[in-house]
Amino acid sequence: MHLDHAGIATDDAAALADTYETLLSAPVVHEEAFDGMRVVFLELGEGYFELLEPLSDDGTIASYLDSQGPGIHHLALATDDIESALARARELDVRLIDEEPRTGAWGHDVAFLHPKDTGGVLIEFVQH
Repeated sequence: MHLDHAGIATDDAAALADTYETLLSAPVVHEEAFDGMRVVFLELGEGYFELLEPLSDDGTIASYLDSQGPGIHHLALATDDIESALARARELDVRLIDEEPRTGAWGHDVAFLHPKDTGGVLIEFVQH
């Protein structure tokens, strides 16, 4: 496994993308509307920043922004075998938000682990 991306919750993905493009020379490489949010990926070497902007007031990211404010939402780890990664988490009694992989941005398989069992960090497994 390796770090794939950091998900960052924001009220304005376009403005934050402009900031990161200028500050970090991180180009936008993918954008889509997905699961009630606007998702913008900026390339940073071998990883990405994933900017998450809510498209309505009642989605997951809108709720996160209301309670936590903007900032890092999750860290995503790339795996070649998401089923095995989830099985290992189960063996270690790590609670899963997603018992089975689901389709995420870019059509990748994703699954989230509960932050109460991962040091307060929302961890996403992603299989390209």
